Amino acid sequence: MTRVSMFNSPFLLGFDQLERALDRVSKGSADGYPPYNIEQVDGGAIRITLAVAGFAREELAITVQDTQLIVRGRQSDDEDRVYLHRGIAARQFQRSFVLADGIEVVGAEIDNGLLHIDLVRPKVESRERSIEIRSGAARAPRLKTVDVEPEEKAS
Repeated sequence: MTRVSMFNSPFLLGFDQLERALDRVSKGSADGYPPYNIEQVDGGAIRITLAVAGFAREELAITVQDTQLIVRGRQSDDEDRVYLHRGIAARQFQRSFVLADGIEVVGAEIDNGLLHIDLVRPKVESRERSIEIRSGAARAPRLKTVDVEPEEKAS
């Protein structure tokens, strides 16, 4: 099956990495567990908060692979317990977030069943530069004409 690219315009050069990131996001988990918030905090920093009630710190893992932040949780069953009713299941999850270039994870903490992950976005400096425009003659290799006189044969 042929896939049509969203970025096939001749004006969008070098956006193939963005297209791959969008593909990763669209293939992400449709499961809404665990619920999360993303908020902007002081000075443009970003905080992701996941509701992970019932998970101990040792049962959670946060990793960054390339530009993807991955949060995993794995609870183990207590096999010594006998449940008369079990409404709270031990579950596992994986939640992924695609990070823009330059975004850095600076820390994480768990508090009252909420996992807070703090990110910073470095300030982007605006830059401008001028490109010299050369004439067509400057681009062509310069050839010199050399007059060569025929050699006389020595007899």
